[in-house]
Amino acid sequence: MAYGQKILKGDAYKRAAIKRRHIRIRKNINGTAERPRLVVTRSNRHIVAQVIDDIKGHTLASASTLDTSIRGGEGDKSAQAKQVGALVAERAKAAGVEAVVFDRGGNQYAGRIAALADAAREAGLKF
Repeated sequence: MAYGQKILKGDAYKRAAIKRRHIRIRKNINGTAERPRLVVTRSNRHIVAQVIDDIKGHTLASASTLDTSIRGGEGDKSAQAKQVGALVAERAKAAGVEAVVFDRGGNQYAGRIAALADAAREAGLKF
């Protein structure tokens, strides 16, 4: 099952592996109006979470470490991911979303990804 990626080295190899895993995940995960998709995008410095209705192709809510309420905040990257999780859950509930399908974006469910998901659950989103 090749996805058309060349053999790469270093960081390019890691990004290609994440991309392959995300493609595999997206075969089975789809967001609907009743249960949109909560997708997490992670870089070395920032983390972004979006609640997306894939049928309409609309983003219903989003939050990131680049938001003014979180930017420059205290704590390490995991603490900032928790703040992003709580903020995206709050915005999703304001948009009328109660339950979501979690899309980890090809990343391991550990560290910042798990912290964001746990904070979103604590804020009231159902996975």
